[in-house]
Amino acid sequence: MFTFSDTHQMIVKTCADFADKELAPRAAEIDRNHEYPAPQIKNMGELGLMGIFVPSEFGGAGLDVVSYVLAMQEISRGCASAGVIMSVNNSLFCDPINKFGNADQKERFLVAYAQGRKIGCFALSEPGNGSDAAAASTKAQRDGDFYVLNGTKAWITNGYEAEAAIVFATTNLALGNKGISAFIVPMDHPGVSRGKKEDKLGIRASSTCNIILEDCRLSKENMLGQEGEGFKIAMAVLDGGRIGIAAQAIGIGQAALVASVRYAKERKAFGKSIGELQAIQMKIADMGMRLEAAKLLTLKAACMKDKGVRYTKEAAMAKLFASEASTFVAHQAMQIYGGNGYVTEYPVERHYRDARITEIYEGTSEIQRIVIASNILKEIV
Repeated sequence: MFTFSDTHQMIVKTCADFADKELAPRAAEIDRNHEYPAPQIKNMGELGLMGIFVPSEFGGAGLDVVSYVLAMQEISRGCASAGVIMSVNNSLFCDPINKFGNADQKERFLVAYAQGRKIGCFALSEPGNGSDAAAASTKAQRDGDFYVLNGTKAWITNGYEAEAAIVFATTNLALGNKGISAFIVPMDHPGVSRGKKEDKLGIRASSTCNIILEDCRLSKENMLGQEGEGFKIAMAVLDGGRIGIAAQAIGIGQAALVASVRYAKERKAFGKSIGELQAIQMKIADMGMRLEAAKLLTLKAACMKDKGVRYTKEAAMAKLFASEASTFVAHQAMQIYGGNGYVTEYPVERHYRDARITEIYEGTSEIQRIVIASNILKEIV
């Protein structure tokens, strides 16, 4: 059994209170209006939630990955959109700059972002490459002390609010995935523009858009890591990101479970509350069991990352199981609510929409199964 420190317990309480008081009351409204929750994100930054495992000297809270998981679960329980904004800024922007950035890059692109005063994003996907991250058609042509970037990045979470992006581009086509490099790109840099804001099924208070690079001339000082290390950086970042999405999925599922139990206690049918009906109890049992298993898988992956050991398989397992559990729980919640679950007056239709994306972004369920299987095949001789 996992034993949580006093710090961990404080984080859970702080984030739970914040979720109940500042996120949940507005979650339906900002989802309906596609409204970025700027005041809440600012407050999350002040609580240290936007750079949880960034060292304090670079503006972060200096906590561990377990703290991140516990915080993500509570924040996502209150509002899944706030959860994914937090996840991208922590896992996909701050973490790689903290790990691979030099001192100047950390000063310019980490401190304000870890404090939540600015927001970052991660630009890997493209319109034509989907799950094939190595097929980067965005090019970065060397020109003296500069690189000229051209291409389009797709499905970029935080794209509209971000002030900087980590962009992956091919610097040497002949080397395949070893010819991909990573760049830190200020969003106000000449040659950078945004596409339309996507009208999404769920997590609608977070922005998603294309980022277009047209003769974007960047100094070589903006390269993250060394030339040709981009694919390695991306894969390492996604391993950590999958832990964050697993925690987000758990939070969404927990919100759906709590709503279902409360509704089942209040709703009357056949002369009793529906929570007394065995058919409903079977659903609640399965919902609770899957979420508990997802929590354990996610905490295991987080502990392994904290210890500095390889956790690729465990992160994939956590993300796969938690995302599918979240979708299952949200589906069962709608069944418990019946017709009421299908209307926006009640929260479970939003949880259902929000849960669905967790099986897709930061690696689809199909990709997770490939990652898991390939690791198991290597382990067993």
